[in-house]
Amino acid sequence: MNNRRIKILLIKSLPLICILVGIIIVLVSIVPFTNGDTQWEFEAVLGVIKWGKPYVITQGNMINQPPLGFYTEAIFFRIFGVTLENGVVLVTLFGLGCIILVYGIGNLLYGKLTGLLAAAIFALTPWFVILSRSFLIDTQCLFLSLFSIFLGILALQKDSIKLFIVSGIFFAAAFLTKFYAIFSLIPIFLLYVYYESNDRKNKGRYLGAFLIPSILSVFLWYQFISGQGLGSLFQHKDFINLNPSYIEPSIFFVGNFVLNYGLGGFLTLATIFSFAICIFYRKLFSKICLFDLICLITIISVVVINTALGVILNLKAPYYNVVKYAYQALPFFSLLAATLLIKCFLIFNLIKSSTKILRFIHAFILSIGIILLAGSILSNIYRLHVISMWPSILFRFDMNLDAGYFFFHNNPIEIYHPLLKLQCFGFMLVLSGLIIGSIDKIKIFLNIVIAKIKPKHAISVELLKDKTNKT
Repeated sequence: MNNRRIKILLIKSLPLICILVGIIIVLVSIVPFTNGDTQWEFEAVLGVIKWGKPYVITQGNMINQPPLGFYTEAIFFRIFGVTLENGVVLVTLFGLGCIILVYGIGNLLYGKLTGLLAAAIFALTPWFVILSRSFLIDTQCLFLSLFSIFLGILALQKDSIKLFIVSGIFFAAAFLTKFYAIFSLIPIFLLYVYYESNDRKNKGRYLGAFLIPSILSVFLWYQFISGQGLGSLFQHKDFINLNPSYIEPSIFFVGNFVLNYGLGGFLTLATIFSFAICIFYRKLFSKICLFDLICLITIISVVVINTALGVILNLKAPYYNVVKYAYQALPFFSLLAATLLIKCFLIFNLIKSSTKILRFIHAFILSIGIILLAGSILSNIYRLHVISMWPSILFRFDMNLDAGYFFFHNNPIEIYHPLLKLQCFGFMLVLSGLIIGSIDKIKIFLNIVIAKIKPKHAISVELLKDKTNKT
């Protein structure tokens, strides 16, 4: 009986397994990226191993970062050996966990198919791939943030304060890994407001249960364990160092990164178009409009806060390092874009019961949605393929300036290298996972199309059958 259940579970999970295996192959085919920050964080982990705290030898003091990520990596090094490559393996494992959690969140909010597509879109973005193949703690922070959001949604849906406390513990872990985790509070709070609108008693206890672990952990580390004091939270270099005098900050720097590097044009347009048709067909999509709005508010909040830090406060780190500062928004770009698929299926159902003009409008919108979705996936596959052969990559905040966040790629793949063929196989596995996952919808679509075509040929088919019988 247990074997049968395992078999059924594997069959149901086959699309996600194909995507995960495909992405693993793609990630393995891409040599790790390095820069000054990767070396800096590597030294902090060595400090944990040697002295028990994240001291950086080149700076002569403790790294001015939340510590949990360095302790996690130090434990991994103790088990598997102290090398930069082993550290990247751990980061990649956290990246795979992020893919699973994006699927899980999409499944809880929208359904299995949207979760599957969101996971694939997320996994194929150069933004995710580069950070998951670099020895940086940002992907670890994102994993913990997504886990907190996933558990928070489950807790609110099941009205479980115990599960919400666990969600708060994971948020505390994320915040103690990287302060960027603060952005994950936005969707959690909005979902909390949505689920708490049903006259649930003792509303405040949920927020208290969620926030207490993070408050305690930060207080214990900064005030007692490290001895830095709570004031060091506001003395981080990222909030002190200003942009060089020759740089004139542009309010479009986040948009430049997202459009040209992070997502690409197709995925950016798919995200915008997805929300636009949600508003246009708000009655048809009434069940998911609120979740779309939560994704959009999260994205806008990340963009606005980063813009304020980089332009209004003129801070260098948010302006130059937008690839890391805006990373928490990537899953919500993926989720919002992925909803295009179910929206296209619902719009397709409207075509058969509409007037000619409305049919044309529905068909036009449907075509744009499909083109943007296909373009998002295929264009990012191509971009990843090309990036894997580059010796370096510079994420510019301004396309006219040769400045930004830099990654070295010490051993890029050559054009005829066998790893490129392996990489292509990985991409094919990801696409096959999407096809397997949407096979039921494809069958329904084909049946409707066949049903519409069949009446036109019904007479000739019947005559042919009669002639055959007479013969």
